[in-house]
Amino acid sequence: MKIAIIGTGISGLSMANLLKDNHKVVLFEKQDRYGGLVKCDIVDSVLFHKVGGHVFNSRNQDVLEWFWSHFNRDEEFIKVKRNSKIFFQNKIIGYPIENYIYNFDKETVTSIVKELTEHEENDKISPFEYPNFEEFLKSNFGETLYNLYFKPYNNKIWRTDLSTVPMQWLEGKLPMPNFQEIMVSNIVREEEDTMVHSSFFYPKKGGSQFIVDRLAQGLDIRTSKEIDRIVKENGKYTVDGESGFDKIVFCGDVRKMPDYMENIVSQKIDISRLKTLRSNGTSNLLCETDENDYSWLYIPEESTRAHRIIYTGNFAPSNNENRKRKTCVVEFSGKTDYEDMVQEIKKLPGNLSPIHYNYEPNSYVIQSFDTKELILETKDILEEENIYLLGRFAEWEYYNMDKCIESAMYLSEKM
Repeated sequence: MKIAIIGTGISGLSMANLLKDNHKVVLFEKQDRYGGLVKCDIVDSVLFHKVGGHVFNSRNQDVLEWFWSHFNRDEEFIKVKRNSKIFFQNKIIGYPIENYIYNFDKETVTSIVKELTEHEENDKISPFEYPNFEEFLKSNFGETLYNLYFKPYNNKIWRTDLSTVPMQWLEGKLPMPNFQEIMVSNIVREEEDTMVHSSFFYPKKGGSQFIVDRLAQGLDIRTSKEIDRIVKENGKYTVDGESGFDKIVFCGDVRKMPDYMENIVSQKIDISRLKTLRSNGTSNLLCETDENDYSWLYIPEESTRAHRIIYTGNFAPSNNENRKRKTCVVEFSGKTDYEDMVQEIKKLPGNLSPIHYNYEPNSYVIQSFDTKELILETKDILEEENIYLLGRFAEWEYYNMDKCIESAMYLSEKM
């Protein structure tokens, strides 16, 4: 077949590699570079993850095998132990916070333990039985931890009422709390190692840009191509003036589908529902920092607008090049002016000094109660026409790199 892929982030590039041996694949990218949210820049000789700090690992053996078929794990990657912390009340404490409640004062610890004990039976309840994300957090961690950490931190990221967020978004993304494990961790003070990314793999040079550069090798990629017109004639599609496509994989923003796709969908569902899907952007400030061994630092308190620091300079020595100090990326949800970010980092640890900044209008998808059903309906309608949705903003899923690859593998089998 001849297949058009619109969008060249991890999803589009993975899909192209999965299909290219048996089909003719052409990729279209609206920007002047491929890579989507994971592309990096070199700024003043250091690596800048412009949107987050993208790393790789997976619990899916098929994803691992496919990924390592494209890379030499031992020669091209470093295995890094995740060392996440929380900046809370001007102290650095461990992550996840429920395993480190011994850092709080006696009154707060007493309140947290009392509430965790009261909710102990909730360990047996499926997360998806809760009406919304807010109720899940309150019922499993108690009001004290919810108000101290979970509410302010999640409000910073999602910038939305947590009672409007369904539990389905959490599936496969976070470990579920367990009363016994929380108590044991606080007593024996054992490091957290159950997270999917408790350790991760990171390129020795080039960061996630190295990954997309490798996946892009040998592909037919057309950059600076904003696809707004698709034509179907005699069962074949014409995209950007090129004809003969049997199928289309759309990896762009489902809210901004080309007119042809919108017209197909609008015959069966209200297209305005898709256009009201919510997302947040991120502002990122590349900084120098004092020496440390952290990977991520989460910042829940409202005293600063920053919600986390990603210590990309600790992921690989080459990220800092020849600088005397390490580098990191401070992340803010939404659009934050450069001058404001420079003022905000004065409240954070590490004697941070700015190097460069970036604003990405869309990086976090926000699900509502009808989102999954709406996307599934849209997929079904388009697939009848041999058009497929793939990726974070097409499927409206908060995918990390491994989940993007996993979804591409599933779709390539389906096609």
